[in-house]
Amino acid sequence: MSDKGLSRRQYLTTVGGTAVTLSVAGCSGDGDSGDGGDSGTERPTITAGTAPGFPPFEMKEGGDLVGFDIDLLEAVVSETEYSFEGWEEFEFDSLIPALTNNNIDVIAAGMTINDDRDQTIDFSDPYYSSDQAIVVRSDGDFAPESLSDLADRPVGAQKGTTGEGVVQDELVGDEITENQYNAYDNYVLAIQDLQNGNVDAVVIDVPVANTFAANRPVEVAFVYETGEKFGFGVRTDDDARQEALNSGLSTVREDGTYEELTRKWFGE
Repeated sequence: MSDKGLSRRQYLTTVGGTAVTLSVAGCSGDGDSGDGGDSGTERPTITAGTAPGFPPFEMKEGGDLVGFDIDLLEAVVSETEYSFEGWEEFEFDSLIPALTNNNIDVIAAGMTINDDRDQTIDFSDPYYSSDQAIVVRSDGDFAPESLSDLADRPVGAQKGTTGEGVVQDELVGDEITENQYNAYDNYVLAIQDLQNGNVDAVVIDVPVANTFAANRPVEVAFVYETGEKFGFGVRTDDDARQEALNSGLSTVREDGTYEELTRKWFGE
């Protein structure tokens, strides 16, 4: 990928920019620094949080949590001194509070690195690049080619995402009213509302849009370039886990695991 070797700080400098379920294992939440515990033999742990409903990054299939982020983070952690303890599931906008409250140790949820989030948490090096897609019904006659074409149309996005930021910053107040914006807890609900005709477009990350388009009667009308990059979120004082994740990311890129997972989940 083109973002290989790009540090979080370099990225910020250059760019500037569904209900909770029981986890399969308990949280560590101890903010340890990777010293292995008092006994000198116990491995430090990582419990991860995610938000299903964001295919192919994270979703539920037959009750199981699967996706690119799931496979990638577990592969990354396996290359570190940490023991992976399992997953906790949240709504997307509850992930950062869960992290800062020590309920989880890492966020792996297709989360875009940006200055606003960087005030509250830190990120690993970027692991995926994406833009925003504007998705419409494939059997409809609405074919927008730019954001201005969404004027006076009901538009949807997931709460707390880059897509919501595009709607709020570029559309609300200029092209659409606040009442014409529909916010959803996850994209499955947003796409379902699109199919049902309750909104005319949904703003969503490109790889997620492509997954929905391959499985539902929706299509990508156009792509709005944002230059966003995804990273794993960690607490601001958790340098040990951040460094371990960066080291693990480097290893899975070099040994071919990253390429295998992108082919598996994106066909790339």
